[in-house]
Amino acid sequence: MARTMWDSSVGKKTVMAVSGLIMLLYLVVHMIGNLKIYFGAGEFNHYAHWLRTIGEPFMHYEWTLWLIRIVLVVAVVAHATSAYQLSRRDIKARPSKYVHKKQRASYATRTMRWGGIILGLFIVWHILDLTTGTVHSGGFQEGHPYQNVVDTFSTWYGDVIYIVAMLALGLHVRHGFWSAAQTLGVGSRTRDRALKITADVLALLLTAGFIAVPVGVMTGVVS
Repeated sequence: MARTMWDSSVGKKTVMAVSGLIMLLYLVVHMIGNLKIYFGAGEFNHYAHWLRTIGEPFMHYEWTLWLIRIVLVVAVVAHATSAYQLSRRDIKARPSKYVHKKQRASYATRTMRWGGIILGLFIVWHILDLTTGTVHSGGFQEGHPYQNVVDTFSTWYGDVIYIVAMLALGLHVRHGFWSAAQTLGVGSRTRDRALKITADVLALLLTAGFIAVPVGVMTGVVS
């Protein structure tokens, strides 16, 4: 039954919707945590340490954090795979060009596709920058996330990469939240307006909340 559902377009759209909502929940929590940087290095570093001790002593050090990471990786892979396969099906369904020029995909669809690619590349860069320190500028300091964040956003390219990615995230959330609601059967004529407003508000808050961190560093409020 699971294989039959996955092979269907409806099944893939459902996987996209559920995985997208899982990532959205994480993004809201992650944004709130990021804003702790405005309370100083001590507060921010303590929060980062707390993430590694969640569930102790029942859970070993970092076990809960790794469980969260595994769930996120599964969600990202499932989301990207289903999106790619649905896109390929759409192309195969209409292999020949239209006789008259006609826009194949809507603005929202094109935004979701390119936004997804931008976010995928950003996730790789973000991990290499602030988790492993592989591409980090200024000397990566293990256990000092506050200084690492300040280092990243003290470079022009770090700011550009992050802000462009967060703008793409806002558009992705705006279109994706409403689409997920339709796929899961939540949408209706009476709810569509409320769902669209919710999508707009979520997208705006997430974009502004995440961009507030590099802006804080650029303006010297966070230093």
